[in-house]
Amino acid sequence: MQKFKIQKGYDTESKTFRLPIEQIQRLEALATQHKISLNQLVIQCLNYALDNIEKNENEWFTFD
Repeated sequence: MQKFKIQKGYDTESKTFRLPIEQIQRLEALATQHKISLNQLVIQCLNYALDNIEKNENEWFTFD
């Protein structure tokens, strides 16, 4: 299994997403702990998820 390494710096475009409050609180705490922005952390979480999704021939994504 790949380890999650927090990085800094990205080119960005503004989008709006709605997340559960508890998830936001957990992400904010982790971002603060690693001295990066919440936005940078969310980008890295999404990249990790997208890089680790299994693809199935009949479906675009498979979530187990």
